[in-house]
Amino acid sequence: MAASSSTSTVDRPSQRTAPRRSRAVLRDVEPGSTVECAHCDERVKFQAKVRNRQVICNVYIKGVWDRVEHFHADCYDLAGEPHGPVDTTPVVRNRARAAEAKTA
Repeated sequence: MAASSSTSTVDRPSQRTAPRRSRAVLRDVEPGSTVECAHCDERVKFQAKVRNRQVICNVYIKGVWDRVEHFHADCYDLAGEPHGPVDTTPVVRNRARAAEAKTA
């Protein structure tokens, strides 16, 4: 008979060393978007012929995730960058392709 093993993580120290903090990223507005800007309360709209951008923020309170906020790119600046500077790193759509590029 095999010895039983515990899958409990209660006794293990946390892998995380720093508390999670709010962050903001710049992304294209996707078709079908139905979110409202946290600054101006207007809808963040997709328009086919215009490449609208939005700032998406993961908001953490005391290191615990609380909510997501969306802003028009201009509104985030007008609001004073409430969740820190915007990360403008492009989205990696295909993680396998990105991993291949790193090993090449």
